[in-house]
Amino acid sequence: MRFLVIDDSALDRKLLTYLLEGMGHEVDLVANTEGTLEKIAYNDYASVFLDIVMPEEDGYKFLRNLRINQATAKQHVVFCSSKKSQLEINYGIKRGGADEYLVKPVTRENLAKILENFQATF
Repeated sequence: MRFLVIDDSALDRKLLTYLLEGMGHEVDLVANTEGTLEKIAYNDYASVFLDIVMPEEDGYKFLRNLRINQATAKQHVVFCSSKKSQLEINYGIKRGGADEYLVKPVTRENLAKILENFQATF
C-alpha cells in the first residue's frame, strides 16, 4: 500500500516512514499541508497520516477542508499526535473527522494495530 505522511517534525516523518517501509509499504512525505489537497486528489493513497499540531495549518482545519472537497472527501485519514487522553482521541475521531488515531511516539505495535483496523475495512 501507499501512504502519505504529513508532519512538520522531520524526526516523526522519518520514524513513521521507517516503520511503514519496514512493513513493505510505499511512503510519500510532506512537512506541511500546502498543496497537499491536490496531491491527495491526484494520487491513490491507502491512507494519510496527519499530524494535528502544525505551525501553518493544524490537522483539524486541514481535515475539514479535505472532507468538504469532493475529490478527497472519502480519503482514509489517521491523526498522529502526542495528544493522548481519551477525550482528545475521541474528539479527533468523532468531531475532528479522522478515521483512526495514532498516539506518538509511534511504535511498530501501535502502527500494526492501526493497519490491521484499516485493512479490515479496506
